[in-house]
Amino acid sequence: MSSRTSPLLALAGEVRLRWRGWLAAFVPMPVAASSRERFKSCLGAIFALACTEWISRHMLGGHNPWFIAPMGASAVLLFAVPSSPLAQPWSVIGGNLLAALVGVTCARWIPDPGLAAAVAVALAIGLMFHLHCVHPPAGAVAITAVFGGPAVAKLGYAFVLFPVALNSMLMLLIALSFNNLTGRRYPHRPPPPVAGHGTSDPPPGQRVGFTRADLDEVLAARGEFLDVDRDDLEEILVAAELRAFGRRFGDVRCGDIMSRDVVAVHADQRIGEAWTLLTRHRLQALPVVSPRQRRLVGLVALPDLFVGDPAKGQRRPDGLVRDAMLTELPTARADQPIVELAGAMSDGGWHLMPVVDEQRRLLGLITQSDLLAALLKR
Repeated sequence: MSSRTSPLLALAGEVRLRWRGWLAAFVPMPVAASSRERFKSCLGAIFALACTEWISRHMLGGHNPWFIAPMGASAVLLFAVPSSPLAQPWSVIGGNLLAALVGVTCARWIPDPGLAAAVAVALAIGLMFHLHCVHPPAGAVAITAVFGGPAVAKLGYAFVLFPVALNSMLMLLIALSFNNLTGRRYPHRPPPPVAGHGTSDPPPGQRVGFTRADLDEVLAARGEFLDVDRDDLEEILVAAELRAFGRRFGDVRCGDIMSRDVVAVHADQRIGEAWTLLTRHRLQALPVVSPRQRRLVGLVALPDLFVGDPAKGQRRPDGLVRDAMLTELPTARADQPIVELAGAMSDGGWHLMPVVDEQRRLLGLITQSDLLAALLKR
């Protein structure tokens, strides 16, 4: 009896596990947004929808339908996921206007409303893909153009402008103001390019390991539309790669590899004195510190001591170091893992990194050579 039931029990257990796995696929991954971001999303949606409805009603209320339901779906994208490619300005304006135009046309030329709505949504999707303005609420705009009733039918192609264009523009203007006032980057622009040497070579950090070309090839092979900006996806993958790298080298701190006997100058010293120190010690740059407490106030580099192109060899007239120094520069802490310096010192173009304490007193310097030697030794 037991020999017959055992295979059945095993089969039942396997079916149950597969059933649970299939059902689990219906549940999305947990939303990673913080409580603060969720509150911003709710606040932005209620403010934008209330303002858009009020303005539209006072401008158009006596003449035609002043508000359309798809604006609620647009608000979800604009305020809950403003970094999504589906929520960018061209997606909102282009997608909604295109869908309204297609919807009105299908309603006029296809007698069956159900078929007209289906064709309108399908055509809108195809055109939105072609024009790079995919916006999911636009599908509801197309259906509204077909099933909107006598008022919408009477408007005809005027429905595209009033209320669709008006609602979309108002919603977008509020999203631009609200998201930027609350610290969000909208429109969601890619990060600024890293300062390079004016050549076609990619930054050093992009020449080995994970590259943009790898990402492009994988996305092309998948052939799917992903609701995430490609630059954001690249940034996330690079950050994950750095975290994995940090697990291997995270125990090496800046204080372990920095040079402590640092040659420095004061802001009120002469440029000629800085030049002498740079050439005597064969340095490319000098930190500029305050006379008594050695607080870091800037950096003077060898190219800063020339007028125009340093290759031409024309030294700038002797003056004070403060007139030639750079005052905005990155710094590191002594307890900071060295892996956190990799991006700034490879792709950022910084050949040395001052190490300071909480009072910005200079503790030491880390050069690219120091960083490379530490990584090779590990």
